Amino acid sequence: MNDLIKRLVEAWGPSGYEHQVRALIQAEVADLADEISTDPLGNLICRVGSGGPKVMIAAHMDEIGLMTMFAEPQSGYLRFAGIGGLLQNTLMGSRVRFEDGTIGVIGVEDPASARTNNPDLTQFFIDVSSGASANGAPAIQPGSPATFWRPLEARGTRLIAKSMDDRIGCAVAIETMRQLAKQTPNEVYFVFTVQEEVGLRGARPSAYSIDPDIAIALDVTLTGDLLRASKMAVKLGGGAAIKLHDNGLVVPPAIRDWMVARAEADGIPYQLELLTGGTTDAAGVQTTRAGVPSGCISIPCRFLHTTSETVDVADVEACIRLLTGLLRHPATLPN
Repeated sequence: MNDLIKRLVEAWGPSGYEHQVRALIQAEVADLADEISTDPLGNLICRVGSGGPKVMIAAHMDEIGLMTMFAEPQSGYLRFAGIGGLLQNTLMGSRVRFEDGTIGVIGVEDPASARTNNPDLTQFFIDVSSGASANGAPAIQPGSPATFWRPLEARGTRLIAKSMDDRIGCAVAIETMRQLAKQTPNEVYFVFTVQEEVGLRGARPSAYSIDPDIAIALDVTLTGDLLRASKMAVKLGGGAAIKLHDNGLVVPPAIRDWMVARAEADGIPYQLELLTGGTTDAAGVQTTRAGVPSGCISIPCRFLHTTSETVDVADVEACIRLLTGLLRHPATLPN
């Protein structure tokens, strides 16, 4: 599984430009689904089973990134805007990668001041200079998207990389498909969505098309085990996080009880998640058509929206076991 995770997190795919990740996932699941399609917005939809309760599983393919806006006339330094929620206090010195493979480094106009003040985004720039042989023209033109760049590193059971949000959710979905081996009493739609980081834009139209009976998002969540962190009962290594509530979603008690009962029946470690900042694709799905009972299985993750997002393999495996267990039984909610 670590090899799959490495390929997913190191793939290039900012919001709206998920084509490379989609191709990678499509090749990975080609033999694991009964039907595969791509909708007009770019969501990859993989059906497994037919005839039973209709269940939508959503994991987003996109990652935060940036878009170049303007090249400074003399230096060629590139000004940029964010794609998704950038953390400005993490930008200085970060590496970015453009689709053609060009690596840039983010600088700031007054690095001494930036030590104690959080600069405005307009003060940052990207250096893509290539040395003395360059002809003066920037290698990357305005309007080019980029992602942050760092390879995956393993430290014991901890995996550290950019874009764990939400390629690790994609890995959970793929490994669940592998475990199911096309055997489920449900009609399951594994949807690898686009543009989640810029407003849940892929989840809504894909859910409208599928019209599911139940939906589950797979996404990362914050942890409460950092120094002076927000108080929340989720920790790295504590098991699958079953969401109760976030900024966009109040999980129906029947969904919560369905997940908790399955985790306890199968002896899967779990923890209950109440997130006070952020939301997932489930928030977009739940208000589609006449409404869809929606929940979320979350993967605990430290250092979100940085190049060092950190998960624990044991939590990832617990999420796979929980989702697989749910889908191996008819998706009938308790009364």
